[in-house]
Amino acid sequence: MEKLILDMMEWADITEEKLCEKQLITTGFGETLSWEYLCYVRNHPVNWSVPTYILYGDKDSLTSQKTIHKFVNDVNAELTIMKNGEHWFHTTEQMSFLDDWIKKYIG
Repeated sequence: MEKLILDMMEWADITEEKLCEKQLITTGFGETLSWEYLCYVRNHPVNWSVPTYILYGDKDSLTSQKTIHKFVNDVNAELTIMKNGEHWFHTTEQMSFLDDWIKKYIG
């Protein structure tokens, strides 16, 4: 989560100093960045201990493949990558892929 927040700060040209000073900043892409939340994320690292399956679209514009692979390795998750998938699965093809993926793991 910290990486995503830092990426959004970079996209909005917001420094940590500026976020700390303002506390809350609404970006031009509709997200509100919070200094309190960034601090919370940093002070409460994820301790993952459950089996995890991740579906990732290779055209995801929000989370990089480098970030998703690091997370998968950190928590020992199983990763499925959909070719031409996006962060938000919404097309007929993507939703069909998602349905099949869910059936595979839920039964």
